This record gives sequence, C-alpha cells and structure tokens, in this order.
Amino acid sequence: MVRPTSVKDVDQHEIVTQIAGFLKKSGKVKVPDWADVVKLGKNKELAPNDPDWYYTRAASIARRLYIRSPTGIGSLKKVYGGNIRRGVTPNRFVKASGAVIRKALQTLESLKWVEKVPEGNGRRLTKQGRKDLDRIASQLRKSTRIE
Repeated sequence: MVRPTSVKDVDQHEIVTQIAGFLKKSGKVKVPDWADVVKLGKNKELAPNDPDWYYTRAASIARRLYIRSPTGIGSLKKVYGGNIRRGVTPNRFVKASGAVIRKALQTLESLKWVEKVPEGNGRRLTKQGRKDLDRIASQLRKSTRIE
C-alpha cells in the first residue's frame, strides 16, 4: 500500500521553493507596494535582494503552519528573527518584522489556505490549504524519484 506524500516527507528547502513558485504562477498573490524597500527585521540592514522574497516568505509560513498549528504572529516573529550585531557589544536576539508576517498571513487567508482559530489566538491551515500543499509535495516527490 502506497502512503500518501505529505509536506513532512520532502526536503524543506525544495518544498518552500515549489510552493513559492506555485504562488507566483497562480497570479492570485498580490505583492505589497512596500515590498521593495521593507526590512525583514531590526537585525537587517537592507531589503532582501531576491525580487520574489515575498512569495518565499508566504510559502515558508504556509509550511510552518502545516508542521505546527495553530501558530500566532508572535511565535512566527521569533522563528524569523535573528541576532543583531552591536559592534563591540555582544550580539543580541531580536524578533523579525511583524507587518511582513501579518501581510503574508492575510495573503494566505485570501487564498483560503489559512484561517483564524476561533478559540484563542493564532491561525491554522484549512483543509484546502493542506490539500494543496500535499499535492505540491507529491508532485515534488514524483519529480525527484524520476531524476
């Protein structure tokens, strides 16, 4: 009996790349106007170099919600945060930008992939989102088997 493929069965970097490609190709995801100038956190000096970074961040958040759900914006800020360099003073951990994460979650909500949890805080994947992510994972698994 063949077990269905899930997001957990494939390489995380490859699945995020595939989901980001799917989001870009679908045309339903609108990148915010401020995407070319925004910093992703206090620890960053510049905006991201990759012009498609927004699709990658939304895909990464979707994968994160698949793995661990429900998840709120605060915990995602911790996940995407990093160390800030303070010169001679020791480095210190800072959280990522919440506006970017919030906008990405709202984008995934407009696709009907994510919904707010009625009891408590946070968001989780819908059945439609889980089904689409599993479909992308199974396509990725088939393509890597053939090669």
